[in-house]
Amino acid sequence: MAVPSNTFQRTGKVAVREELHDTIKNIAPTATPFMSNIGTGKTGQTNPEWLTDTLAAADDDNAVINGDDVSNDTLTDAVRLANYTQLMDKVVGLSSTVQAVNSAGDQTKMSYQMLKKSKEIKRDMEKRLCGAKPAVPLADGTAGKSAGAVAFTRTNASRGVGGAAATLSGATSGYINAAPTNGTLRTVTEAMLKSALQLAWDAGGEPSMALMSGTIKQTFSGFTGIAAQRRETGNKAATIIGAADVYVSDFGDISFVPSRFTTGRDVLIMDPSMWEVLYLQRFNTTDLAKTGHSDRKMLAVEFTLKCKNELGNAVIADVQP
Repeated sequence: MAVPSNTFQRTGKVAVREELHDTIKNIAPTATPFMSNIGTGKTGQTNPEWLTDTLAAADDDNAVINGDDVSNDTLTDAVRLANYTQLMDKVVGLSSTVQAVNSAGDQTKMSYQMLKKSKEIKRDMEKRLCGAKPAVPLADGTAGKSAGAVAFTRTNASRGVGGAAATLSGATSGYINAAPTNGTLRTVTEAMLKSALQLAWDAGGEPSMALMSGTIKQTFSGFTGIAAQRRETGNKAATIIGAADVYVSDFGDISFVPSRFTTGRDVLIMDPSMWEVLYLQRFNTTDLAKTGHSDRKMLAVEFTLKCKNELGNAVIADVQP
């Protein structure tokens, strides 16, 4: 149907008041399943150290002659591990003019920007903590950095061809000074999961959670023949952030937890009680000096990762869906 002539239509009208909704929708994910499931502690040093130990293998030939003299058993020293703290910050600067004008939404308000930065720094921490990067020693002109959980998990590992564990600064102790060597990517399988779980269990571990990317999680959910071995966690998902399924393995229940901040090529099978975030400086907000027509605030945190004993965990490295 034709529009009658001389009809004043919207497309030609200039004096129309704009409508810009005040609500700002931020879709960026903030769930941090690794940090949310492990413990927290504090440190008074930039290079905290701790000891790990294990028992000797069981010996079913442990028998002595009646009345015989005794000799000392072989003793093994504890392993001394370390990590370095990493200082992170986010700084917001807003001019007095920007804060004075009427604007849609709250993006010009200091409180909104600081809330946004607090979520961003938490995501930065999560990516570092559950990753494969090594520690970087604090030095003049060099920022200290924390090693990640995948790098700490050295013993119980399934790796692609050419893959190798991260190395320590000492022969058997120290801090993680080199990241794991990536191997050839291979398709992840249920057999790999079962093998990794057995490695951790044989070493004395009791892992309960498998952290992986979303695409690998979809493959895990589709393992052939596990439908009867997987159950919906329902309301229990609140206690394991991001959990969707529980896999009933031969060595206990394992929660499959998708994460947006993993390496994308590694599945970390973990006992959450074996990990802690140690804080040298907990989250703090500081008003920075006012030098002109603007206000500035800084949000900062200094932390590191403590792996109480990596034998309680396992990693399926170099995998893809």
